[in-house]
Amino acid sequence: MMPPDLFSTECAFVNTPFISLDADWQAAGSQPLPPQLAPWILEPASLTARLKRHCRQFRVQVLNEQRCTLPAFLQLLLPETHTAQLREVILWCNDMPCVYAQSWLPQRTIDALRPLADLGERPLGDYIFQQPGLQRGIIEATQLDIALPQLSTAALCYARRSVFTLNGLPLLVAEAFLPAMALLDETPL
Repeated sequence: MMPPDLFSTECAFVNTPFISLDADWQAAGSQPLPPQLAPWILEPASLTARLKRHCRQFRVQVLNEQRCTLPAFLQLLLPETHTAQLREVILWCNDMPCVYAQSWLPQRTIDALRPLADLGERPLGDYIFQQPGLQRGIIEATQLDIALPQLSTAALCYARRSVFTLNGLPLLVAEAFLPAMALLDETPL
């Protein structure tokens, strides 16, 4: 059974992200993390691949995907970037919304790596982790107030972010671990 489409097409016209990443981010390895979430937060490889190993059904729900101005607080992470493609998705496992993900792809990255512009419901991680030129920056973590009324979710959630470079071109990926993460099997299937 697939979850209903909880977000109307009007979400494509949102001018700002559903969730702000404006928070105090610190190196994930230098702060105390909840034992249940620490392996997920510190995962250096694809979070998508790890999620797929822990659930029977996996899918991506695109909430918002559009070109917009990069917020000032993110400009230090993506220097020389004024506009970027914002992509917001929910990663569903076993019909549960487990991860909210937000990515910022600078226009120069999109121009050079066209498949990133047309992912649709394909996970970003499935594409980037198959590319030989991928490098991940430091994993940072924080807690974010997550309020997604369409999912009946409002909670303080742990999140992580990293700046990746793909063939020398940057992109930022942030992932917030929603309350349903506690319901996933701890051992891979």
